[in-house]
Amino acid sequence: MFEDRIAELNGVSKTAPNKKSYTVAEIRQILGISRPTAYKLINQNVFQSVRLNRGIRIVKSSFDAWLETRE
Repeated sequence: MFEDRIAELNGVSKTAPNKKSYTVAEIRQILGISRPTAYKLINQNVFQSVRLNRGIRIVKSSFDAWLETRE
């Protein structure tokens, strides 16, 4: 259900290897939210994220589990 929508937004087929993380831009696109809202969710620790150099990666399993509870 939501996995299909995420795959569609990411431009990947179901046969593509599973991603382990999302970028902030990807979660913004999946959720249809603004940049400040995305960072607010990250700062509230509603799902796991990791800071790498100058970027942030959101742990896919954590985000997907959170998203599933929201539907």
